[in-house]
Amino acid sequence: MDSPSVFAASLMEEAIQQQASDIHFTPEEDETSVFIRIHGKRVLHSRLSTPSFRKLIAYYKFVSGMDIGEMQKPQDGAMPFSYQGQTQYSLRLSTLPLKQTESLAIRILPQSEAPLLDQLFLFPFQITLLRQLLMESTGILLFTGPTGSGKTTTMYSILQDLLRIKACQAITLEDPIEKRMENMLQVQVNEKAGLTYQAGLKAALRHDPDVLMIGEIRDESTASFAFETARTGHLVISTLHAKNAAGAIHRLKEMGIPIADLQHTLIGVASLELLPITKPHPTRAAIMELADSAQISRLLKANKTSFLTFAKLRRKAYAYGFITKENYQVQKGRQTAVYGTADAFPPAASSTQNTRI
Repeated sequence: MDSPSVFAASLMEEAIQQQASDIHFTPEEDETSVFIRIHGKRVLHSRLSTPSFRKLIAYYKFVSGMDIGEMQKPQDGAMPFSYQGQTQYSLRLSTLPLKQTESLAIRILPQSEAPLLDQLFLFPFQITLLRQLLMESTGILLFTGPTGSGKTTTMYSILQDLLRIKACQAITLEDPIEKRMENMLQVQVNEKAGLTYQAGLKAALRHDPDVLMIGEIRDESTASFAFETARTGHLVISTLHAKNAAGAIHRLKEMGIPIADLQHTLIGVASLELLPITKPHPTRAAIMELADSAQISRLLKANKTSFLTFAKLRRKAYAYGFITKENYQVQKGRQTAVYGTADAFPPAASSTQNTRI
């Protein structure tokens, strides 16, 4: 291996060129495997000797502000990276203590302006449905989906969309702040310093916000305060770890949110999934299972609804040639929601203008 700094820079440039979202260093008995995640797939990049990895992780700890001597506790760090002297990236590093060593994970966060909402989704009619929900001035809109499914990028794009349409005060509470955005107030949650999501929400309300973005609803107190905020005349957008609308509602019930609030305050649940599309060029675009307030009410009453499911959206994408047969079969094999039916209709011409999330 070259010097740690040279290897680290070369690895990062290669990862960015391949549009990777993460780099994983996985120690084994005699060596360390280096993986990069490209469009959701974890690919082996290289292997390092144990001495080389020790030097490399010490370098990463130093430049990202971690304690080089600490190996018994997990640590988090951050550092900037400039690609070809122009595009700026923020790197989020985390270590995990193992027996006699540590693992390292790096999340690569581009700092360029968030893509337009119109560029994110494969089917433009889904953007129209989402914008209809955003016409509401109060309520909660939740995004669900696995890590890396585009939840935060979508929320950033929504805020940009709202700010273009009307003058409003937008405040975000994030852990971490993934992308620096103009024309909005971004608050870094720091639980060690006492700045929790709940404390940040209380402080943010004193700044008279029209829209609040909460990075994640993690616990009962944050959920309760988020719904209270929406009831008092604010639009709240956030994420929740759940598979789909039914899972989100189940989790909110577990967090003690009354059914009346779910019926009258929760304006929508959008479950996101990224598809590897092939045209007009290889990239990824989002599809969305979207339950609006009427469908949420039906779901609460009868445990069923009629929104367009991932299975139908994937079938549509395959029929129009956006995804290959191989990718369609892989995606089809995943467990998906099984609610109702909906009419299928073709995408507009602008659906080919997508941005990787």
